[in-house]
Amino acid sequence: MKKYLLGFISFTLLAFSSCQRATPRNEKIKGKYVLVIQGGAGVIEKKFMTPEKEKKYHDKLQQVIDSGVLILKRGGSALDAVTKCITLMEDSPLFNAGKGSVFNARGENEMDASIMDGKNLMAGAVANVHTIKNPILAARAVMEHTSHVLLISKGAELFAKKQGLQMEDSSYFFTEKRWKSYLMVKDKKSQGEKHGTVGAVALDKRGNLAAGTSTGGMTYKMYGRVGDSPIIGAGTYADDATCAVSCTGHGEFFIRNVVAFDIGALMKYSGLSLKEAANYLILIKLKKQGGNGGLIAVDRTGHFTMTFNTPGMFRAYATSEGFHGVAMYGDEK
Repeated sequence: MKKYLLGFISFTLLAFSSCQRATPRNEKIKGKYVLVIQGGAGVIEKKFMTPEKEKKYHDKLQQVIDSGVLILKRGGSALDAVTKCITLMEDSPLFNAGKGSVFNARGENEMDASIMDGKNLMAGAVANVHTIKNPILAARAVMEHTSHVLLISKGAELFAKKQGLQMEDSSYFFTEKRWKSYLMVKDKKSQGEKHGTVGAVALDKRGNLAAGTSTGGMTYKMYGRVGDSPIIGAGTYADDATCAVSCTGHGEFFIRNVVAFDIGALMKYSGLSLKEAANYLILIKLKKQGGNGGLIAVDRTGHFTMTFNTPGMFRAYATSEGFHGVAMYGDEK
């Protein structure tokens, strides 16, 4: 029965698909650019925000999107724009990545990141790292300077150091806010933060796509736990033939459903539009399973989506056609 239901849903969504699929799959749309970033999905509601805190997030998201747009506007690559945006968010204590990473059950920071180039399907990732200042730079180095896709723990850190990337001790990653969250969960006074991630997707003027994701994981997560962010196809995916995707949310659900890859697969094999594929996976499939979170994605023609099933998601977007915005709450465009 379930199989037939999914088939019916796919058929129904296909019937309402948009005209964006009229462009042949092997034809790139050149001359335009799109950039979308996310800083995590979860219980982000206005009642929990002070005006000062709201301004901090808004200003940082605006700074990040502006920095990435500058690269794309000048003809830079989607890969460079994605890298720049994620690096800036990793450097900010506002987000659960890099500097602002949460603590695991042992009171340590364990970070993951991945990046993918839609032009050639090359990808790189690192997982369970503790001392790399910018895990996204390590992920890109894995992609560009090894024959592998994923390096973990000490091996990843040794590689990053040999690549000349900046390393930091545990004191750099310590923030009072994250430590208090850790103590609250440890004392069983809170369930902790589960949806902290940063990510970016971009389409550049050459028609190439890229996606990247970075995270500190879940507060009080089991030592050694790895989520979807460094797993290509689960938390990150990019293919010039379809789209670029960065996910945020309860990673186990995104891994089980191979969400990032499935967005492109639904477009390629079922003829769904980007928005239809995202809505089906996030608002129907994952929600039925109890999976909370969201994603940002851009397709090869410049259509983009910011889809989530939580109260909010930190996000921003900008296009060469002049569309731009910063949002946090669920009722914002």
